Amino acid sequence: MLKEKQLLKNYLSEKNLRGSSKRNTILKIFLEEEGHITAEELYQKVSKEDSSIGIATVYRTLKLFREAGLARMSRFEKGEAQYEHNYLHSHHDHLICMKCGKIIEFKNPDIEENQEKIARKHKFKITSHRLELYGTCSKCSSK
Repeated sequence: MLKEKQLLKNYLSEKNLRGSSKRNTILKIFLEEEGHITAEELYQKVSKEDSSIGIATVYRTLKLFREAGLARMSRFEKGEAQYEHNYLHSHHDHLICMKCGKIIEFKNPDIEENQEKIARKHKFKITSHRLELYGTCSKCSSK
């Protein structure tokens, strides 16, 4: 968490913004989450630790985290925005269950290599991408 805290401190300094204990609390709780979390879910966890932190502060802070490179946001199939760690986390793709909303993260070097081959073939420079596959998880499929 020290590297993430320093990254946020540097970003705030560049933008002439001040750090705060509320932002630090939100960062600590956000970094404890492994996976995807909505702003509402994060707010529920944060408010248990510090009831003075409001939902608007959580939304503004998540926006700062995204701008600073600490978080990435996804909006799976018209769903609510979900956030996950971005800093020092390797790229991955997602399988999303359309019935229960379960999100499975996966990495596949063959997919990454094929994307690069396709880009080279078309003389295209990829700057970012995301792969989201929608269907049903094994639990929902067996029902």
